Amino acid sequence: MRTFVLRSILMLPLFFTTVQAQQLVDGIAAIVGKEIILRSEIQQYVQSYVVQNRIDVKNNQQLLNRLKLQTMEKLIEQKLLLAKAEEDTLQVDEAMLDQKVDERIRYLIGQTGSEDKLEKVFGSSMKKIKHDTRKVIKEQLLVEQVRAAKLRDLKVSRRAVEAFYKVYKDSLPDLKETVDISHILMLVKASDSSQDEAFKKISKIYEAIKNGADFAKEAEKYSDDPASAQRGGDLGMISRGDFVPEFEAAAYQLKDGEISDIVQTQFGFHIIQMIERRGEKIDTRHILVRVTPTEADEQRVIDKLNEIREQALAGADFDSLALKYSEDDNVTKDNGHLGIFEVDQMVIPQFKTVVEKMKPGEISAPFKTDFGYHIVKLNDRQAARTFTLEKDWGRIEQMALNHKMETKYSEWIKELKKTVPIDIKKGF
Repeated sequence: MRTFVLRSILMLPLFFTTVQAQQLVDGIAAIVGKEIILRSEIQQYVQSYVVQNRIDVKNNQQLLNRLKLQTMEKLIEQKLLLAKAEEDTLQVDEAMLDQKVDERIRYLIGQTGSEDKLEKVFGSSMKKIKHDTRKVIKEQLLVEQVRAAKLRDLKVSRRAVEAFYKVYKDSLPDLKETVDISHILMLVKASDSSQDEAFKKISKIYEAIKNGADFAKEAEKYSDDPASAQRGGDLGMISRGDFVPEFEAAAYQLKDGEISDIVQTQFGFHIIQMIERRGEKIDTRHILVRVTPTEADEQRVIDKLNEIREQALAGADFDSLALKYSEDDNVTKDNGHLGIFEVDQMVIPQFKTVVEKMKPGEISAPFKTDFGYHIVKLNDRQAARTFTLEKDWGRIEQMALNHKMETKYSEWIKELKKTVPIDIKKGF
């Protein structure tokens, strides 16, 4: 669901090339069998880790050296497993690889703001960034396959779980306070007059384009989607299912270069131009004119949620009310149940503020987030506590299995190092 997005050096988003990395004279840092590790490769991964974790290494050479050593070890492991993947003739599903590359590129563009800014940060063209991204992700997927194949049959006995708990119980982290919550979401929709005003604006833009105005320039001037507006409305190559249904239905009917009629979605009014279609992937531009709700529009939603809350407090089933009224995309699947969350880790501050004061069974007053207005029911609250075998067998069993897998993996890497020549160059 769009409301909640709660979810090793080598697994961080792709390296952000810095001036320092660009100026580094490239060379071979190590040779692992037939695989080569470049000094620039190590530098790029270290810089990625430093940027992502906001670490200042300018005056801490000792920390920088330690990160380089750790990265070298991880890359040696990766190259060993890549050699194993080649030996086992493992392959990566190209469609899945394409999807993951697209997701990563979109993430990077989102982080920097535009393709132009991304190129400046990396010091490379988009073509090279995509090529390098594809190579790294392909290697990661192959390594994951090799590791999973080696460890998939491992199991832990009941006695092993009990022994693991006995040894590690004092070092296991405490379980944080958690809440189990459900909600009803209602979107604030603009009045007819607001919609009419927005439609008049998009209609003028549409007529200008029909009369020869440049689509990209019109997007830069008038689109209410700031991220794409600075790229002339370009949304990039997107797969089917990534758009809201109304936008997608109109976009997939277009031919290369063709411009849609005015399309209305929950975000407002759009004009869409097809740049290029490749099978089920499309690259489009759009111009968005948002429909801005008024205070009266918001008050109507608050009043309706208060009415629904009163029904629930009078005994109506909250799940049934959510299914009837909630405008959450996933309501037909979860009946409004958001799940269990650590209170301290809730990413939407308004939710955290509301549930911190609630008791199990209570239903909140309406409150606003970036997604709309909500009422929340606190289904359950679990206080912070330590792990016990009686209450947390499943979690402790998984920890014991993970521990066994890591031990087995480390032993396997040691054995592989004995069979594959590794040459680490001085001063890498």
